[in-house]
Amino acid sequence: MHDNGLRGGDVIGVILAGGRGERLAPLTRDRTKGAVPFGGMFRLIDFTLSNALHSGLRQIYLLPQYKYASLKRHLNLGWSLFRPELEESLTVVPPQEGIVDGWYRGTADAVHLNREALFHSQPDVTVVLSSDHVYRMDYTDLVEFHREQAADLTISCVEVAEETAHRFGILQTGSGGRVHAFEEKPATRKIPSSSPGKVRASMGLYVFDTRCLRQVLLEDAARASSSHDFGHDVIPSMIQAGYRVHAFDARFADRACYWRDIGEVDALWDANMDLLGASPEFDLWDRRWPILSHRPQLAPARLVGSSQIGESMLSPGCVVNSACVSRSVLSRGVRIDPGAEVVDSVLFDEVHVGAGARVERAILDKRVTIPAGLRVDSHVELPADAAVSPGGIAVLPKESTFTSDASMDDALRLAVGASRRDSPYPVPSSSHRDTPTDAGQPVQIGVGRDIV
Repeated sequence: MHDNGLRGGDVIGVILAGGRGERLAPLTRDRTKGAVPFGGMFRLIDFTLSNALHSGLRQIYLLPQYKYASLKRHLNLGWSLFRPELEESLTVVPPQEGIVDGWYRGTADAVHLNREALFHSQPDVTVVLSSDHVYRMDYTDLVEFHREQAADLTISCVEVAEETAHRFGILQTGSGGRVHAFEEKPATRKIPSSSPGKVRASMGLYVFDTRCLRQVLLEDAARASSSHDFGHDVIPSMIQAGYRVHAFDARFADRACYWRDIGEVDALWDANMDLLGASPEFDLWDRRWPILSHRPQLAPARLVGSSQIGESMLSPGCVVNSACVSRSVLSRGVRIDPGAEVVDSVLFDEVHVGAGARVERAILDKRVTIPAGLRVDSHVELPADAAVSPGGIAVLPKESTFTSDASMDDALRLAVGASRRDSPYPVPSSSHRDTPTDAGQPVQIGVGRDIV
């Protein structure tokens, strides 16, 4: 843990955690985006909070809105470690009657309407963060850059592929990193590439001079045409008005320079797959910058019989009984019965895969039960409340049920026999990566924190 000088009342953090997360549906049917499980034992918000804690940012306000009950419970169980007597706090500021009339109108509106609660300590600098990004970053470098530039606003940015520009805020910068143009999620991009095949994208991570922030929020609140969003409205208006807006090239706390915006199902699946293998793109085992979370007391994961595991993570409480798991992330309490196969999938807490069933390229929310012999992927009929992502990932919401009777299409059922259980595990030819998978490599067991 690193204390890098962001303690005290001169710097506060504000985490925006109110989004509906419609592109993550049905995983956000019952929870806000920051509460979506990730990596077997975490919630998405754990990454932002861990970065803040390790950076020495100890006065944090979280602004939830949409279905935040599970998020609040997770924070109570896993993040009750701030000490008020040391000027540390993690304060949840939900919409309050008399301040908010219905929903917040946008991200800027959420901060503006809570300005008295947020700025009562009169901080010099306000760091605005998102609750649904996966990365390691020391915010100290960002705040120091902001102060050195005497900026009104500093935007942390990374380069992304041109074809993904529509998912991000895109910046154009001049000498000294001064931002001259900004487009939020442009359908047709006007800003040129920053390098061949790349554009400079906002991480949704902003550092404001607090006095300037209060002023621009007042101006935005009075603007009838505004949607009251930082990316769509406040930042372009600041640039046009001549405020000092600078871009900061992100410096990451891990060597991988890894950052992912988990705004849609395919991004969530991809980021989970990035955790796997001997040299994962994002290493959860980096002891220099651990990701913190709630840790319930559970027994170690258990492999029974002739189970075969390849390039996977098994969380505490899992039981894999004479089954095959390949390139998958199993959260706590998952149970895989004899003869079942789980391939290229992410299983949340207490999922049960019945004997002989096959799950491939899927995300199964908590307590989903897959009946014996059933096949689950994007090519078969799924429950009415399930979904298939644009990338072909089958997503089953929490506690999904199937009709299991004699009339079920035989094509959905897989034969269960001793011959298949005794044979070597057939690793499918399709893989998340181009490198071959060795089914005989050591089992990778994920041990550590858990989620609620």
